[in-house]
Amino acid sequence: MGLFDRSSRKGTPFDWLVVGLGNPGDKYRRTRHNVGVEAIELLAERHGAPLKSGRDNSLIGEARFGHGADAPRVVLAFPLTFMNESGRAVAALVRRYGIETPDQIIVVQDELDLDPGVLKVKNGGGLAGHNGLRSITQHLKTQDYVRVRIGVGKPPNKERGASHVLTRVPSRQREILDVAIADAADAVELIVDDGVDAAMQRYNSR
Repeated sequence: MGLFDRSSRKGTPFDWLVVGLGNPGDKYRRTRHNVGVEAIELLAERHGAPLKSGRDNSLIGEARFGHGADAPRVVLAFPLTFMNESGRAVAALVRRYGIETPDQIIVVQDELDLDPGVLKVKNGGGLAGHNGLRSITQHLKTQDYVRVRIGVGKPPNKERGASHVLTRVPSRQREILDVAIADAADAVELIVDDGVDAAMQRYNSR
């Protein structure tokens, strides 16, 4: 039976699972690779859902986006497995929170193929060499989840790829990324409220 089969679900179904990719630990904070985590932290602050240690190798916040009994129930998650093993935590969260289809999963990630500060929304598709996405796809056995991609730019050369994403960002570029992180949080809210097509129309036409 597959991960999204009814028999694999544990908990009361939530409407959305929003995952911010990154690495745990102070030395990775404010690096390019952790911009997805910063978007999750911002959403947690906005919606009064502080991230707490959970049982599934993640920091988790449970929120309602909006008011009233019909407001969407959203899980905000930061996997603590390190980037390359993100899929292990995501699969466990899918089971625990009763996520029924992959298009209820939003992954917020850094994207080398976009200039710093550029934001794009993508529904499924390729992995663009991103190890976090590769791990998620392997564990979910599908690529059909939503991505909110925050551009961090390419390194000067391929040999410096790891140091490019794992070092802290110069202050001038940091300001650009901070705006993009806020945009990413806005994009997640728009997807939850109005659907992925509305978010793609708004952000991909910029």
